[in-house]
Amino acid sequence: MWNEIGKKAKQAAKALAQSSNQQRISAVCRMADRLECNSAMLMVANGQDLQNARKNGMSEAMIDRLRLTSERIAQMANGLRELAEAPDPMNRVLMEETMPNGLLISKVSVPLGVIAVIYESRPNVTADAAGLCLRAGNACILRGGREAQNSNEFIAGVLRAALSEAGLPEDGVQLLYDPDREGVKALLRMRDYVDLLIPRGGKGLIDFVTQNAIVPVLQTGEGVCHIYVDKDADLMMAADIIYNAKVSRPSVCNACECMLIHQDVAEKALPLIHERLKQAGVIVRADQETLKWVPDAQAADETDWGKEYLSLIIASRVVDDLDEAIEHISRYGTLHSEAIITENPQTAKAFLDRVDAAAVYHNASTRFTDGGEFGFGAEIGISTQKLHARGPVGLNELTSYRYQIRGEGQTR
Repeated sequence: MWNEIGKKAKQAAKALAQSSNQQRISAVCRMADRLECNSAMLMVANGQDLQNARKNGMSEAMIDRLRLTSERIAQMANGLRELAEAPDPMNRVLMEETMPNGLLISKVSVPLGVIAVIYESRPNVTADAAGLCLRAGNACILRGGREAQNSNEFIAGVLRAALSEAGLPEDGVQLLYDPDREGVKALLRMRDYVDLLIPRGGKGLIDFVTQNAIVPVLQTGEGVCHIYVDKDADLMMAADIIYNAKVSRPSVCNACECMLIHQDVAEKALPLIHERLKQAGVIVRADQETLKWVPDAQAADETDWGKEYLSLIIASRVVDDLDEAIEHISRYGTLHSEAIITENPQTAKAFLDRVDAAAVYHNASTRFTDGGEFGFGAEIGISTQKLHARGPVGLNELTSYRYQIRGEGQTR
């Protein structure tokens, strides 16, 4: 059964690799139109998932990830239309050079082939991932979480119909359903069919995939993001940025999970920042130094460092200096997004140069780590590794390349 899914994906990938740019544009536009036209029916399917989630005791943070609204469906459709407007990621000449022997060597972008995506909770990923893979000429096998099954099945059906209407193989998008994870285990071993596997979800899922896969894996996800408030920071700016990074959408991977405050400004900065966060219902898990200045915070323990809360909770620690802040980030960060608030350009440069993460910010919220905000359009996730892509994984990151060599009878 599972190999049959792989075979169908491989066949579809061959057709997609030969498709025209206009065909793929037409397909993603039809996907967007069909999603909006069926918005009411999709919300009914999503309502069934939300009802089941509440019965099963799912946390509010995860329910927020699962929920679809008319606005979120419109955003899904608009994301697909943005992909349609993006330059064709296929057949780009990345390098071209004529060698001394007369050979013309060109490096040209090509699709990866078959991309498998395993994800949890967020049904919008079904449309985002399928649109990205298709626009870059790839077929995809999608495996969403059980909690979003009704939503995912509806979305996948809409997308497959749009592919067929555009004259492309509907098996370019396949949704795998396996309540006992047998399909996941099979995907991890489909070396003959799967060219890249992308896990999107919590630490448990990512660890399971990376420890068991024999297909290439692009690791995305867990975001334990820090914001360091330096002794030379504009404290009002720091309060605004931390509020945004924690409160605007706490259940996403680019939300701030820990603030680090320089000891020289802790007395002024912490009450100011804490008051802003308190207004939004944020709970602060504080070390002993933080508690001196915000005694109504909760005492932190060792498990609070390096924790992805995905809710209105933030850890807080007072540090001696930049070096201690960077040391904390190096120990507890997840190579996702880290920020410094400072008016000192030398300190900012030291932070930007020394912190190892996919995105490093100076005087800005970590919430900007996103394909749309980076000008890439939709993205399939935030890569926290260094091969083959890092940061927001957009269209260009879903291609590989081949060398095309043109000669005139040269031999070696």
